[in-house]
Amino acid sequence: MQLVLRQVQDRTGIVSLNHAAKRNALSRNLIEELIGALSEMKAASVRSVILRAEPGAAVWSAGHDVTELPTSGRDPLSYDDPLRRVVRSIELLPMPVIAMIEGSVWGGACELAMTCDLTIATPEVTFAFTPTRLGVPYNTAGIVNMMKSIGVPLLKEMLFTARPISAERALRLGMINDVVPSDELEGFTGQLADQIAETSPMCVTLMKEELRILSKSRPMSAETFERLQGQRRHVYDSRDYREGIQSFLEKRRPEFTGE
Repeated sequence: MQLVLRQVQDRTGIVSLNHAAKRNALSRNLIEELIGALSEMKAASVRSVILRAEPGAAVWSAGHDVTELPTSGRDPLSYDDPLRRVVRSIELLPMPVIAMIEGSVWGGACELAMTCDLTIATPEVTFAFTPTRLGVPYNTAGIVNMMKSIGVPLLKEMLFTARPISAERALRLGMINDVVPSDELEGFTGQLADQIAETSPMCVTLMKEELRILSKSRPMSAETFERLQGQRRHVYDSRDYREGIQSFLEKRRPEFTGE
């Protein structure tokens, strides 16, 4: 079974997450296929890529596949973590990626959606950033990446409470680009892709790269980075980290103690 489908329509690539049985959880295998599909779109010289779930999906993606998170004291979100790799693939793709979203978006899938250059959602969509529910210490690169699309006050709320927010609120606060009815989603997104196809691909590639570099221009000393990494290690070595993963697997509420 293909976990990611891909096709090219005119000058637009369409990449579809295709693992409804696991709510399109971002497993290593799914992400490997997703990175491969993005590489194919680059080779095909499409003008934009639409990233979507299967039509009518109740969950666009459930985020990290929790069963694959390490419990041995290893960093759960290292540089080579699958999510970090696919984020870099989207950022470095020379053409815009449009996230076309129906269904809820959980955890690391929020970062995946926000990494896309444009985000279109239906009114029923919700976004929930959930690492604190699992006791997972999100990494610094991921936080910076989210700050590009989400204002700090809203990001704090999403991180600290893990509470879902609606597509309408996300639109109002500038987190996404548009909210359109479900029956208009494909047509609206396709029209947006067609408009991109009419512009200069060289200019679009250059400006995407300029925006990527400028948005990451946040100086940080080596000492500060090492201090943050030390704090992260303290978390993923903790009892709470193990409890978060175990409670998820046992389908119960976690009992965090701060230890």
